[in-house]
Amino acid sequence: MTERRRRKSSVVMLGLRGINGPQGGVETHVGALAPLLVERGWSIDVLARQAYMPGGRQSFRGVGIEPIWSPRSSKFEALVHTGLGVGLAALRRPDIVHIHAVGPALLTPAARLAGLKTLVTHHGYDYDRDKWGRIAKEILRLGEKMGMHWADAAVAVAENVARDMEARYGRRVHFLPNGVFMPGGPMGSDILRQFDLQPGRYVLNVSRLVPEKRQLDLVAAYSRLVSPDFKLVLVGGADHRSDYETRLRQAATAVPGIVMTGYQKGAALNDLFAHAGLFVLPSSHEGMPIALLEGLSHGTPVLASDIAANLGVGLEAHHYFPLGDIEGLAQRMAHIMSAAPLPVERMAQIEMVRHRFSWDGVADDLSALYAAMMRRGPSRGPVLIRAAQSRSMTK
Repeated sequence: MTERRRRKSSVVMLGLRGINGPQGGVETHVGALAPLLVERGWSIDVLARQAYMPGGRQSFRGVGIEPIWSPRSSKFEALVHTGLGVGLAALRRPDIVHIHAVGPALLTPAARLAGLKTLVTHHGYDYDRDKWGRIAKEILRLGEKMGMHWADAAVAVAENVARDMEARYGRRVHFLPNGVFMPGGPMGSDILRQFDLQPGRYVLNVSRLVPEKRQLDLVAAYSRLVSPDFKLVLVGGADHRSDYETRLRQAATAVPGIVMTGYQKGAALNDLFAHAGLFVLPSSHEGMPIALLEGLSHGTPVLASDIAANLGVGLEAHHYFPLGDIEGLAQRMAHIMSAAPLPVERMAQIEMVRHRFSWDGVADDLSALYAAMMRRGPSRGPVLIRAAQSRSMTK
């Protein structure tokens, strides 16, 4: 494929709320990678959900963002939106349709049957999220199966997920991790003054207010500390009102020293990471935790639950605590906040992130995968059926 051809190749991305605004791991992932893919010669369009990105078609660092309608429902919006997006792609005929997450991947057969080259990125076992009921979990499992069976190519953001999908579905799944942009230091926002925070004297959590993020565990651990001289800062919001959000806000209000800032981004979020004395991620479910990587990239001490996705970052044992161990978490928080790390320790952590989790490296690998897909001729039917037919012909 010539360089001229690559510059004209088009990719439509589906399955997310949008970029440069909406919160979420998939949104952060695409918001980081899509502009880098534009720099590498690809034409990228993101089909966003209108409720999160009103105002018509817009552009972000060369990426086209086109909001289309979806119902404002936590149960149906992703699926309906992706279905409409596949229909639009079938009319516009992009070179590649890139579907993100296992729920939207339920529409992979429709994209393939429309003759579209399709890539699916597995962002984690969404059916393990606490918020879903039995039927929703089964639909998400089916989405994973459809994505792995029908996609021309498959990617996972965590190595354990990639290997699990290969073993479960007998196909190649590329491991392309989430990454991080290395920060340039504090950016001078007034966020600390706004919430009366002192540099190095607060514990930080950054995540959506949903059950699997386990902020209630963090609040419970903080409440067990006797007159701490540091605060607990919870950054994030919820896409939909829920009982969990209500309970979390009530619990946080009842404990002195807890600050809820709402959703933050840009300079304000950068400064919150840069000045934190400790970052804690107590989740029961993650794909590849971008917020944890962001904490590490600032040289900030981190603690994370010992789930597979967090362990996959490859930190030393003292950075982890048993999921749900509130007393152990409280003790570790107090210990770390009592003594700041040495500058050499911070620099070693920063260099580890720079070496292992570069968005530029991920963009290079994804661009190469797109190019390999473009070199292949049109394919029909699910991948595993073609593979089985191929094996039978060689017997």
